[in-house]
Amino acid sequence: MFGHIDYLNLLPFYQFLKKKNIKIKKGVPSTINAMFEKRAIDAAFISSVKSKNKKCFDIGIIAKKHVKTVLVCSGEGEDFESATSNILAKVLNIKGKVIIGDKAFKQKNCIDLANEWYKKYSLPFVFARFCVNKDYKKYEKLINEFLKTKQKIPYVTLKKYAKKLGIDYKEAKEYLDKIIYYKMGWREKKSLKIFLRKSDEFIRN
Repeated sequence: MFGHIDYLNLLPFYQFLKKKNIKIKKGVPSTINAMFEKRAIDAAFISSVKSKNKKCFDIGIIAKKHVKTVLVCSGEGEDFESATSNILAKVLNIKGKVIIGDKAFKQKNCIDLANEWYKKYSLPFVFARFCVNKDYKKYEKLINEFLKTKQKIPYVTLKKYAKKLGIDYKEAKEYLDKIIYYKMGWREKKSLKIFLRKSDEFIRN
């Protein structure tokens, strides 16, 4: 059983799983993290901050320079759906209300946390990683296929998803084509290493 974060940033992966007739269990990041820890699911994109010492592949939910869907807005408080983003705001010492996921598209005049990370480290930010509890080889093959195959989302599917979010098709397509990507190279690994180290320092303190 796959755990699936039901956000636009993973729509290409969801479409890929549908073609494979793979069963999924949907949830927000914090829920998926908990299910993964309890081994209630075999594999999932889990929050980067929870991926330390787990069996993970070189694939994640990644953004460079800006992400649009991980924000700090006016107010205060954490986003209960999040794990990584709440800590990222603290690591960057940015005060306010953390808002993540599809609902962030409707927010205005907020701070983009990927942009703040990039300004500080000149690196992209890895918000989640694909990790497994078992059957490593099987999932390795699946992930390699996903990364090697260009994922085409039908126009009607993306338009319907965008309408549900209250954004237009063009914005949704640009988000997937130009902002979100998945393959981790050395820059992404370096960025993740920095974040996990900074997170440890913050948690200890």
